[in-house]
Amino acid sequence: MSAKSLQEKYAPNNACWGCGPANTEGLRIRSFPKNGEVVAEWKPQKKYEAFPGVLNGGVIGTLLDCHCNWTAAYHLMKRANEDHAPCTVTAEYSIKLLRPTPTNDSVFLSAKVIDLTDDRATVEGTLSTGGKICATCRGIFVAVKEGHPAYHRW
Repeated sequence: MSAKSLQEKYAPNNACWGCGPANTEGLRIRSFPKNGEVVAEWKPQKKYEAFPGVLNGGVIGTLLDCHCNWTAAYHLMKRANEDHAPCTVTAEYSIKLLRPTPTNDSVFLSAKVIDLTDDRATVEGTLSTGGKICATCRGIFVAVKEGHPAYHRW
């Protein structure tokens, strides 16, 4: 069996449509730390197309949102020297769609933290395929505290 992704290791019961291992109907993004970044590979299916051969922009947004959120959670965990990832939520994010994303091959996600405090991370990410960046993301992700509706979701 392959190595466990951040999602499988730290939130195996998470039902998020984008990244939850427990959601059999979801996108099931699998993110892995690598050389200071967090990376993922995801294979599009025809049902996620906006039109023939091109990935839907909302799906692109979800891929980058979830992947960048896990990048934040991982780095916040490391900063706090914890052995479990904090439950993080998206405070804001923006997507730039630079070119159509073809669905005939895997897409690659890469993200890195550009600013980090005790409870929040600013993350920049890219989605690429065929060696070309198709979309970029910048977002702020916040570790929630007890009492927040998302606190126990992982």
